[in-house]
Amino acid sequence: MGLGGSILQAEYTLIKRIVMVFFFSVTTPSGIALGIALSKAYKENSPAALITVGLLNASSAGLLIYMALVDLLAADFMGPKLQGSIKLQMKCYIAAFLGAGGMSLMAKWA
Repeated sequence: MGLGGSILQAEYTLIKRIVMVFFFSVTTPSGIALGIALSKAYKENSPAALITVGLLNASSAGLLIYMALVDLLAADFMGPKLQGSIKLQMKCYIAAFLGAGGMSLMAKWA
């Protein structure tokens, strides 16, 4: 989603956009094909597989947290409307912390 948005917002030439869109649209099907090809050799309880899955999960979670904090919340929290009102800032901080806590609680059950 982030890559698609970046491609649309960037002011690249038509050729660069076409190449980016091509690779953007080919990535998922090629990943699926690779997964199908490796499924017979994959042992889900082996130490190497557990470490790999753990590292991939941690890096994707870190990227999602970065996107949420830097790209989404920072723009809202640094806006002139929010900067002009301490009361509104406190409400937004409380809402953000409650939302993060709620998501953490749901992750604990999932």
